[in-house]
Amino acid sequence: MLFDLKVLNSALSELEQEKGIAKEKVLEAIEHAFAAAYKKEYGKKGQIIRAKFDPESGDVHFSQVKIVVDDSTVYDPEDESLSDEDKEGKTRFNPEHHIRIEAAKLIKSDVELDDEIEFPLEAKEDFGRIAAQTAKQVIMQKIRAAEREASIKEFGEKVGQIVTGHVQRFERGNLFIDLGRAIAILPYEEQIPGERYRQGERVRALLYKIDPEARGSFLKLSRTRNEFLIELFKQEAPELEAGTVEIKAVVREPGRRSKVAAYSLDDRIDPVGTLVGARGVRVSTVTSELGGEKIDIVEWTDDEEEMIARALSPAEVLDVQIIDKENRVAKVEVAEDQQSLAIGRGGQNVRLAAKLLGYKIDIYGVDGESLASSDGDDVEIKELPEKTEINDSEAPSTKEEEAKNTENSDTEQEEAGDSQDKEGENPEDLEESQEEAEDTKEELEKTKN
Repeated sequence: MLFDLKVLNSALSELEQEKGIAKEKVLEAIEHAFAAAYKKEYGKKGQIIRAKFDPESGDVHFSQVKIVVDDSTVYDPEDESLSDEDKEGKTRFNPEHHIRIEAAKLIKSDVELDDEIEFPLEAKEDFGRIAAQTAKQVIMQKIRAAEREASIKEFGEKVGQIVTGHVQRFERGNLFIDLGRAIAILPYEEQIPGERYRQGERVRALLYKIDPEARGSFLKLSRTRNEFLIELFKQEAPELEAGTVEIKAVVREPGRRSKVAAYSLDDRIDPVGTLVGARGVRVSTVTSELGGEKIDIVEWTDDEEEMIARALSPAEVLDVQIIDKENRVAKVEVAEDQQSLAIGRGGQNVRLAAKLLGYKIDIYGVDGESLASSDGDDVEIKELPEKTEINDSEAPSTKEEEAKNTENSDTEQEEAGDSQDKEGENPEDLEESQEEAEDTKEELEKTKN
C-alpha cells in the first residue's frame, strides 16, 4: 500500500471544502502522477501509460494503451519502397504506441480503427527521485487546473455583480484582491483616480469579466464602470432589484461626478426619490463608496427636449430646441445667473449631459450669444457676455442688508436640502455646485481676456 488512506481521505475532504475541488479531480491527478512516474522510471519512448488508483484498498494498477491502426493511417518506417507521397497524411508506426488491426482482432474480435487496447503492466512501488519529482509536479499542476476550473464555475455565476475581497498585494499599479477561493485583479485603469489602498483593506468592486485563457489572475474587477454604480444602487434600493424602478442611462467621470437617469414603471413611485432615499441616505451611501463622487439623479422622459433640460441639472434652463434631430444637435437657452451652473467646472456639467443623452448641446445666453458647446467628449467654452458680475448698485449697501441676504441664502439652502426627492442631489452638493459655478465664471472670464 502506497498511501495512508486515512490521511488521504482527510486531505481529499479538505481540498473539496476549502478549494471547491471535487475528490474525483484529485484522484484523477494522483492517477496521472503515478502514470507519469512509472513512464519516467520504467517506460519506453512513445508508450501510453495509465494508472488506476483504488481509494478503498490503496492499490495502483498500471496498464499500457495501444491505438488500433492499419496501413491507411500509419506507414512502416522500415519499408524503403515507400515514397514521400505514400507517407503523406500518415503517422509513423510505433510498436509501443500502435497495434495493427489484424493483431488487435486476435485479442478483441469486434475492435475497430482508433480503438484502444489495454495491456496490464507489472505493478511497481519503487520509484526513483526524478520519477517522484515528476509525480509531484503532475499532481500540483492537475490540482491547480482543477482549482481554476472550480473558481471559473463558481464566479461565472457572479459576473456583473459586486464582489468583496481584501487587498493582497500591489504590482505595477494593479491591485490583487483575495476573494477567498481565488485571487482577482483590479487593473490600474479600472481604479477610481485618487483612491489609495492598504494591504489587507476591504474592497468592493464589479466582477465584469472572466478570462479563462489569462495567465495568473483570470477574474477582472472594476470600480470605474457604469455597471458598478448601478449595482451599488441596487443594493440600496429594493425597487431597482424588483424592477419597479429602472436606471435608463448612466454616465460617469469616476471619482468626480456622475449623472443618472431613472424611470419608474409605477406612477405612484418617484424614481428620483427612490434612489436619493430619505434625507439622501441612499445616494450618500453610494457616494461614500465611490470616494465622494457627486451624483446627479434626474427622472427619465421620452420627451427629448425636456430630458435635455433635466440632464443639465442643477441648472435651470429657459428653452430647449432640437435643431437637428438626425444628427442629434440641441440648442439650450439659459439665464445669466444659470450660465455657470449649466456649463459646470471645466465644462463638466454640459459634457456629462451631452454624453448621457448622446446629443451635441450648444448653450446660449438670452441675448443669443453662444457660451459653450459639447458633444460628450470635448467641450468648447466661448466668451462670457459682458455683464457677468453684480454691479455696485446691486450689491448690499449696508451690513444689515448683507446679513439679511445671508440669512435668506441659508434658508434657501435648507429648502433645497429638504427637496432632495425632487431635485435628485445630495444636500452637500449645493455648496459644491455654487463653487463650481464660481470657478466656471472665472474660466469664462479668462477665455474672454
